[in-house]
Amino acid sequence: MKVDQKGHTTIIKDTQNNLEAFVEKVINEYHAFQGQNLILDISQDKAISNADLAHFKDLAKNHKKAKKSMVIVTDTVDFNKVPNYLNVVPSVLEAHDMIEMDEIERDLGF
Repeated sequence: MKVDQKGHTTIIKDTQNNLEAFVEKVINEYHAFQGQNLILDISQDKAISNADLAHFKDLAKNHKKAKKSMVIVTDTVDFNKVPNYLNVVPSVLEAHDMIEMDEIERDLGF
């Protein structure tokens, strides 16, 4: 797991290609990231499917309650079948754009 912080956003990159272990590490260290917007980069793992995204459900809901954004980066899923509670994009650049739009919406009170 590689952690990089840029401003109000923390990018956490999976380096082991083990999704369950990655999600567990993020949850265990969540207290360090809860005040930040999160980009979870799992793009290296080409075996990710839409069913695997369910592992992020609790983390996504907790982060949304904290009024922060969480975006998952992968290009191996069917984006039309991603659950509504998740933000999934194919690149880190798009993840930053998504967080910026979420910040604007929160500032406007949506």
